[in-house]
Amino acid sequence: MTKKVLAIYYSQSGQLGDIIDNFTAPIEASGATVEKVRVRLANEPNFPWTADTFFSVMPHCQLDVPADLQPFELKEKKYDLVVLGYQAWFLSPSIPFNSFMQNEELRAVLKDTPVITVTGARNMWLNAFVRVKKLLRTAGANHVGNIALVDKHPNPVSFVTIFHWMLHGKKDRYLNIFPPPGVADADIKHTQVFGESVVPHLNTNDWSSLQDELDNQKAVVLNYNLMVIEGVAGKIFRVWANIIAKKKNKLPWIRAFKYYLLIAFFVGAPIVVTIDAILFRFTSPKRIKARKQHFLNLN
Repeated sequence: MTKKVLAIYYSQSGQLGDIIDNFTAPIEASGATVEKVRVRLANEPNFPWTADTFFSVMPHCQLDVPADLQPFELKEKKYDLVVLGYQAWFLSPSIPFNSFMQNEELRAVLKDTPVITVTGARNMWLNAFVRVKKLLRTAGANHVGNIALVDKHPNPVSFVTIFHWMLHGKKDRYLNIFPPPGVADADIKHTQVFGESVVPHLNTNDWSSLQDELDNQKAVVLNYNLMVIEGVAGKIFRVWANIIAKKKNKLPWIRAFKYYLLIAFFVGAPIVVTIDAILFRFTSPKRIKARKQHFLNLN
């Protein structure tokens, strides 16, 4: 019997769509039917973004406020595998992802179904992944695999290039000095290797060792310094989100958050990493190992 796979995702720039296409190519080649659904917001923001529009979504991301979606249909009532593509926005699952995860038809499909999550991120995806896992547990899904593709350039470099991309709409070399933003084309194409690993598990419906294989293939790589920064930043973002959400005139507070973020990134983050290195990195190996495992585990 032909295996049926659903790949559902949101992508404004098209990067995550490219990732999904490459990942599912070997699955399609194996004879499975792959249904791809690209979800869109009812009020789709213009791309490229303005700075105010970009930062204005932060409170809703952090507070899990859904948005209306354009109608979408699923051809089947049940699938042998669902691939969920998502982005991290402000250390949270994106508003579109949170929104389609509230769709009752999709939630019915996810129940008791093997699910592989795939993200394309600048580099900080850990907090978002923890919340995605909770959404999958709530839906009763069987989370069998995770793939996290990131921009591998140094953190300050990718910080500059992602804003160039988001605010100018060009995935090119900013000032002819910086590298192209986003996940490298070679890494996107390499996701075909992960798709090849999925095929035998799909055919046998035995998913027990899939994530171990993906980990060995570097489908998920943790950066310790970024893990430390996210641990602190996630809590602070939540405070900002709650403050902004209560304000009638949000724009001044959104702009204040923007300037706070710049200062925190270039001044605060190096301090946080340095303090952690002095106090914990070489003195608490068990604590660090447990923290890493928290982000690697699917459950």
